Amino acid sequence: MAVPKRKTSRSNTRHRRAQWKATAPQLVPITIDGSTHLVPINLVPAYERGLLTP
Repeated sequence: MAVPKRKTSRSNTRHRRAQWKATAPQLVPITIDGSTHLVPINLVPAYERGLLTP
């Protein structure tokens, strides 16, 4: 059963939001057509298959 939301203080809201910090993606070097490119590690298979162009 749904429960009504309660108002949180400004301090609690900002403290909660402060925990969500974005981090830069880890870049790895890959060689495509003889040239080296730095790409995010989770996109390496797509670059190797030719789905993405650097």
